[in-house]
Amino acid sequence: MTKIPVSYVFRNLWTRKMTTLLTAGGMGLVVFVFAAVLMLDAGLKKTLISTGSRENAVLLRAAAQTEVQSAITRDQASLVETLPAVARGPDGGPLASRETLVLIATTKRDTGKPANVIVRGLPPMGLALRAQVRIVEGRAFRPGSSEILVGSAVAAGFDGTGIGERLRFAGREWTVVGTFEAGKSGFDSEIWGDAEQMLQAFRRSQFSSMVVRLSGEDAFDAFKAQVAADQRLNLDVKREPDFYADQSRALSNFISYLGITLSIIFSLGAMIGAMITMYAAVANRTGEIGTLRALGFRRSSILAAFLMESLLLSLVGGLGGLVLASFLQAFTITTMNFQSFSQLAFGFHLTPGIVVSTLVFTLAMGFVGGFLPSLRAARLEIVDALRAA
Repeated sequence: MTKIPVSYVFRNLWTRKMTTLLTAGGMGLVVFVFAAVLMLDAGLKKTLISTGSRENAVLLRAAAQTEVQSAITRDQASLVETLPAVARGPDGGPLASRETLVLIATTKRDTGKPANVIVRGLPPMGLALRAQVRIVEGRAFRPGSSEILVGSAVAAGFDGTGIGERLRFAGREWTVVGTFEAGKSGFDSEIWGDAEQMLQAFRRSQFSSMVVRLSGEDAFDAFKAQVAADQRLNLDVKREPDFYADQSRALSNFISYLGITLSIIFSLGAMIGAMITMYAAVANRTGEIGTLRALGFRRSSILAAFLMESLLLSLVGGLGGLVLASFLQAFTITTMNFQSFSQLAFGFHLTPGIVVSTLVFTLAMGFVGGFLPSLRAARLEIVDALRAA
């Protein structure tokens, strides 16, 4: 007889219900923080990356990091539209959208304080190139008018964004005629209107960016080469999902570094708690350990049994923390995107990868917290353990 039954491990945990619950609860809170950080980062990336389509390419002025910093002249836009890799519509016209982007400050509904919002001017083709966008209330803006559409996150969080209400910016009043949803992408945090009207209102002569539909996903390299070959086009080209992924990098890194640092600090406390619990278990069961050794159980079996207790303890807490964290998917976070300096709404997103990473993190805490107490239990001599009992 060399192996201790697994049922023995479960019974010992069940016997110490309150201690087990408190220790598992502490680990569960650490796991909750760890999983929440990963989910928040995944939600941010999902929101911004899903903003783009791999069939679309975004063009900015060379070296510009954001649309706010970019400028594309009308001549450059016209040249881009003639490139062979740009897809054509049924009428033979290019599937391209000349867009302008400006930041405005408007009042948040919950705090009454101003916050930056992206205003995007685009032609009707711009709506057609975003397959994930659908108008859920009202109608689309009319070209050449001072009408605007607002994203669902803007409609929910800012004053004056209801259907029929008016927003004042750029020296003009703009009438809200519709609300759109964009599949929980970054577009949900934007205001859209006619590009030419936006240029006039903001006294601009150049566009901020262009979005073009390519003739196929495999046409990107050819399109990029065509743009680079024309010296008149001093423009950078990126696939739309890659462009929006770059826009999330600074905020994503901030969330990751802060969250992981907090998780590590909290996990040290949780591991110390698990270690104290397991040391107490060893001290209270010294006679029991001596009896097991006298019955023929090896030191390795004692070590494995106590280590399994610690791992199960951490697993119970980890599963509880993970289940609790999964409910965060019902909430939406609004914060400033460091890249564009505008408000961005995104949610928590739980993925299979996060579940695996969280469980590995949980078991690692259990292993580190339980190894030394388990080693102490395995090193007890039979005579000393029975005498101490």
